Amino acid sequence: PTDIDAGTVPRKLYIESYGCQMHLADSEVVTSIMQQQGFALTTTHKDADVIFINTCAIRDKAEQTVRKRLAQFNQVKKRNPEMIIGVLGCMAERLKTQLLEEEKIVDLVAGPDAYRDLPQLVQRVDDGHKAVNTFLSREETYADINPVRLNSNGITAFISIMRGCDNMCSFCVVPFTRGRERSRDPHSIVQEAQTLFEQGYREVTLLGQNVDSYKWSPNAALKGKAAIEKAQETDVVNFAQLLAMVADVHPDLRIRFSTSHPKDITDDVLYTMKAYDNICKYIHLPAQSGNSRVLQLMNR
Repeated sequence: PTDIDAGTVPRKLYIESYGCQMHLADSEVVTSIMQQQGFALTTTHKDADVIFINTCAIRDKAEQTVRKRLAQFNQVKKRNPEMIIGVLGCMAERLKTQLLEEEKIVDLVAGPDAYRDLPQLVQRVDDGHKAVNTFLSREETYADINPVRLNSNGITAFISIMRGCDNMCSFCVVPFTRGRERSRDPHSIVQEAQTLFEQGYREVTLLGQNVDSYKWSPNAALKGKAAIEKAQETDVVNFAQLLAMVADVHPDLRIRFSTSHPKDITDDVLYTMKAYDNICKYIHLPAQSGNSRVLQLMNR
């Protein structure tokens, strides 16, 4: 049912995103995956065959907003029982099967590392079952997927360069909802920036929970003998080097990045920003104020 036969009407997908820019970037990946399976994007949930809501779990207010929206979707579903409602992202990872089994307000739950499995999850719902995949990966970066730009002005775009976080701040759910930190192949990042420039985009923002700790090794996904054989082929690429690689795509392509962490930013990053006129002289640096002892207890 997910693939389109000749002459059939495509099923319609509606997707909403809440929370940080990472969720919007993920929704663009999800849209690409679903379009490859023959789904057409719609701008209104009332026309949709499948509704995905990409969620945030950083604050209770964000989750309450999503619950209210799910209630509205379920009112529409009463008139169209074939409609599929799915929760994606951080709230899906945090609550897992609670939304499916206890509250029974969705048909499908997928965590941030399970988006490749969405066509199969939709198929499972079509077959009359609830569907869930909240497996967190140590390798998934969606590097090979070309995102479909949503709500784009055609000038600015996000490029996800890494996923997850290893900081383990005591108040934060990110390591548990988005997984441990892993960096994306820099060559795929440069290729995405090149493609965007050719399409007319003139500013990209490199996205990560903590971009300053970006570190890619060609052996990251290899084990045993294969890792040993590859060990000397290519040096590790850090964030300063990645910045330079993207800036070299074209001098008319402006580069921004978000978010930075003061413990990980290096002088090399600052020198790279100075060396390239097209790297914007701007650092997104969230600061935490308070008593030093309490901040230490928070692992800040």
